[in-house]
Amino acid sequence: MSYTIDSANLGRPDDLANPMATSSNGHLKKDITLFGAFAIALGTTISSGFFLLPGIAFEQAGPAILVAYLVAGLVIIPPLMCKAELATAMPRSGGVYFYLDRSLGPMAGSVTGLGTWISLSLKTSFALVGSGYYIGLFMDDPPVLLIAIGLALAFMSLNILGTAKTSLAQNILVVGVLTLLTWFVIFGMPEIQYEHFRNFAPEGTGSVVSLVGVVMISYMGISKLASVAEEIRNPERNIPIGIFLALGVAILIYMLGLAVMIGVMPAENLANTYTPAADAAAIFAGPTGRTFIAIAAIASFLSVANAGILSASRYPLAMARDHLVPIAFRRIGRFNTPTNAIVITTFLIILEVALLDPLVIAKYAGTTKMLLFALLCIAVIVMRESRINSYDPGFRTPLYPWIPLLGFALCISVIGFLKWQAAVFALGLIAVGIAWFLWYARGRVRRYGAIYHVFSRLGENRFDPLDIELREIIKEKGLRKADPFDEIVAIAPIINLDSIDDFGTLARNAAEQLAKDGLLDADELADGFLQGTRVGATPVSGNAALPHIRIEGLTTPRLAIARIRNGLEITIGSAISDEEKKATVQAIFFLVSPQEDPAQHLRLLAKLAGCVEEEQFETHWAEARDDAAIREVLLRDDRYLSFALQRNTPRESWIGRHIRDLELPEGCLVALVQRGDETIVPRGSTVLDHGDALILIGEPDCIQAVRELLELAPPKNTEPLEDD
Repeated sequence: MSYTIDSANLGRPDDLANPMATSSNGHLKKDITLFGAFAIALGTTISSGFFLLPGIAFEQAGPAILVAYLVAGLVIIPPLMCKAELATAMPRSGGVYFYLDRSLGPMAGSVTGLGTWISLSLKTSFALVGSGYYIGLFMDDPPVLLIAIGLALAFMSLNILGTAKTSLAQNILVVGVLTLLTWFVIFGMPEIQYEHFRNFAPEGTGSVVSLVGVVMISYMGISKLASVAEEIRNPERNIPIGIFLALGVAILIYMLGLAVMIGVMPAENLANTYTPAADAAAIFAGPTGRTFIAIAAIASFLSVANAGILSASRYPLAMARDHLVPIAFRRIGRFNTPTNAIVITTFLIILEVALLDPLVIAKYAGTTKMLLFALLCIAVIVMRESRINSYDPGFRTPLYPWIPLLGFALCISVIGFLKWQAAVFALGLIAVGIAWFLWYARGRVRRYGAIYHVFSRLGENRFDPLDIELREIIKEKGLRKADPFDEIVAIAPIINLDSIDDFGTLARNAAEQLAKDGLLDADELADGFLQGTRVGATPVSGNAALPHIRIEGLTTPRLAIARIRNGLEITIGSAISDEEKKATVQAIFFLVSPQEDPAQHLRLLAKLAGCVEEEQFETHWAEARDDAAIREVLLRDDRYLSFALQRNTPRESWIGRHIRDLELPEGCLVALVQRGDETIVPRGSTVLDHGDALILIGEPDCIQAVRELLELAPPKNTEPLEDD
């Protein structure tokens, strides 16, 4: 049996001490729900690719555009898996930029930050031009460019006012678009003329292959979700679900919608229109159908413009946080939005609208995105091979490393089939990004990517501040549903003393408590706690210390809790020098976790650290009258219940019964029974007695059901976790 000691800096470093500090001007609010995440991903996808691009694409490849759209949707799956993994590990504003900066280093961050910002702005400008064409259906001689510019300014204002307002507008627009597109497919399918598909690929298969890179812009919106990951509630669940649900719906809508357009419109008409969906609806539903689809197109384009400005503006924000662009872009305005970043992004979009042709926009945006997707696949490999314990994604790319390698190969292949101008544009972006880094950013940053952790396995440098930043992200994300925090607190042995003179004696006492069942070695545990404290691996926050180790062969985490009323002075060493510091603490949490799950170990540590940092912790800790009250300081009231069995109360019905016969709600269990001075870890066969003090843990609705059944007083605090 062996143990591992982790360095566990779980506090927030300041911007000077840590070159990777996440923000000096505050955090963005988590206002985006699962449906909001789905709406952003889908709403920015079903737009130009459906309402504007089919006519342009049909001119080049005929009915075979169906194959190009399907292949593009399949090609994007591996890089989207990689992006979902990175986004759940590092839910930060900046998306692709943040992931590539942290994996490949700040030069790669400069290149990809600039490239992604421009790519998203190109996609948004494409949508605004499409808006102009469809709004123009209701006008004579419409000023398409002026309409697009006016809409850009309007959505700039909406984004400045706040993400919640932006997300609500996005949800409304997406629901409206899906409703109208469902009508389009249902009423259009019976009118399809199948002879329109006979000359399926009039320009040959080569035109279809080269078109894949162009229509790739149709799916680019899905990846925008990662750009606002910092503002998504429960990102580990909502990001991957939002991404893949949106992709599946998008592919279905594209295939059915394109079949209707091709099947009802003469080829020469489809090849010469910028409003193919509205023109198709006019054929099978008359002017009313044309109006319906024009409204859907306008709503869709507006949702893209709205979400495009939202997501693209987060790239200057993220780069400014890391000192790669001027700090003015990281300032959060009065509405908790990055005002300066939103304004500069909007004016870049207006410039693109005024200067570029729609097809050129599509080609350049698709090429840039394919290059970035290829690098994302490499980033996943780098992060996995770095073996950083704090790299803790909620979603992991399956079949590693084959899926990332496949994604890289597919993305590079798509770029190779595009015309040379698009490839030159991508190379130009890379050159500009490198030049900007060398001229402006190199002297302002002091960090490297996770690739240095890969080098460390070959005897080269290791960049520990990245580990610190990832630990901070773990702390912000909180526990996962399967993490047994409530369980280990509920059954943790409590060492409650007025005073003790020696930390070694206390560590030995805690080790013996944790090793009572004979599955652990008390000497090894005590040595691990003491060694971790000597080398500076024991975090100290306020009046609390968190000695911790990981043990090989252990199956579940264990915790021992010590309260020293008069305080205990401990000496904390340093991992990099001979310096020592002394701290007086009243709360000591001895955590032992399985060697095989370092990420869960860090999440449990982070949760303990978060409890310690709560405003009333010291007061509640000092006033706790017994073991149950000590546990209550750490456990949330809505997931925890403590009471004694007494006669002549509704609880009397539990006296004399086996625990397995209590018929507790599913998701609720009896974690501990205190019988006088005896602490009993209950089994199904345990018989309850009068005076027993029980601790129950479970889901909030289950705990509430037991409260109502036993007529217990309501909890002091029922506020749920943000991620619930």
